[in-house]
Amino acid sequence: MTSHPVTISASVTTYSSKMAKLTLCKPTELYNILNQATKFSRLAEPNYLCLLDARSKREYNEGHIITARRTKKDQYDKNFMFPESTELDCFTYFIVYDGHTNSLDEEGPAIECARVMAQVCRLPVMVLKGGYELFSAHYHFFRSQKVFWMPQEIDDFKPHPVEIIPCFLYLGDARHGNDLHILKDLKIKSQIKVSMNPVNVSLENVHMLHIPTTDSNDSDLLQFFPNVCTFIDSQKNSAVLVVSDLGISRSSTVLIAYLMHYRKCTLKEAWEDVLKCKMNMRPNRGFVVQLSEWEKTIMGHHITDISDPKF
Repeated sequence: MTSHPVTISASVTTYSSKMAKLTLCKPTELYNILNQATKFSRLAEPNYLCLLDARSKREYNEGHIITARRTKKDQYDKNFMFPESTELDCFTYFIVYDGHTNSLDEEGPAIECARVMAQVCRLPVMVLKGGYELFSAHYHFFRSQKVFWMPQEIDDFKPHPVEIIPCFLYLGDARHGNDLHILKDLKIKSQIKVSMNPVNVSLENVHMLHIPTTDSNDSDLLQFFPNVCTFIDSQKNSAVLVVSDLGISRSSTVLIAYLMHYRKCTLKEAWEDVLKCKMNMRPNRGFVVQLSEWEKTIMGHHITDISDPKF
């Protein structure tokens, strides 16, 4: 891939009104961005994620975050260059990282590179908080030495469950719940399965709560919310994975209900928290009504207007 140098120094500290702003990206945010999927991983979408590694070539070759591209500097080793692409300003996510940057007030490769990229980006340029060191410490299974990813390899990429509460609570589908490698990666010791399908008997070392419920407007999940909350609260020393067949309706309903209980928050607040982690989550209409009743139980009265189209 060819690159073109930009003419503005990477040491620039003030921006024009047309430049994108810089924001920090927590490790769990990048983890969830990498694991978004519909039928296939969203990483296969051409303008979904641009992930740039601003470290040295040696560091990059020793290990980097999956799908990351290494940024380069000009012949004078002074200014960062950006990859040639007519769609560079159209990425949904543009994320830069170095070894360990923790603040936008720091000076370092990630900040320098992000300032340059902000000149051509429409949306905010995100700087990974804690850099490669912190991310790889939490998600070692997403370290890679692969430099080039073929389209078929991206299509075949199997996402992990999304992370709702870091290192503790995860949302996934049936495949995740039966994948022993994923359970090991995330240290999953407990699982809630919201499905009519039977529990996988090979998961003998996983503490299981099975809720046999269909994804129907008539299904009563509300009756299980207290048991779900008690179960998750009792697992404070181990990670919990909540799954349903597709990981979109039943499992997200259960997690929204738990967050309302755990944070003593409204349906709207819990809904938005889960939606940030899993962009295609969607409880069916019957479950939304039940969540509204659960909000009344938690908060004492209805607060969220579920007639809003986003619900």
